[in-house]
Amino acid sequence: MSPDHILTMPPRLSPSPTVLDEQALARLRELDPGGTNHLLERVIGAFLKALEQQEAVLRQGLAPAPDLPALRHVAHTLKSAAASLGASALSERCAQIEAMARAGEVQGLPALTTTAMADIDAARLALQQLLLPPGPMKAPT
Repeated sequence: MSPDHILTMPPRLSPSPTVLDEQALARLRELDPGGTNHLLERVIGAFLKALEQQEAVLRQGLAPAPDLPALRHVAHTLKSAAASLGASALSERCAQIEAMARAGEVQGLPALTTTAMADIDAARLALQQLLLPPGPMKAPT
């Protein structure tokens, strides 16, 4: 295979500034100088794993009669976790869902939940990119 078919990835991909706040990620990296404890990777891994369950509960916002206490709890938890990883749009959306659930409002909840699901997908992709190891990658053929 010729060298033209191999791309070299940067040591660490920079997340899209519209998805992840680099300053929030930098604060997490400061807690583990040198990365010897792999703190950022562990936090991202735990977030992504928990996201599966939280996402299922969050989808209740699409139902005609959602479980508002469960939805409020998950939105609150997800809001904080997303903020710590710099997923600001997701955090803000979850804050809105939490407020609506707390107030017992269901009108507009499906649209807000749909937007939150798109924010989750964007944050998930950006965080997964941060976990990719550096090294050669084959170019698409």
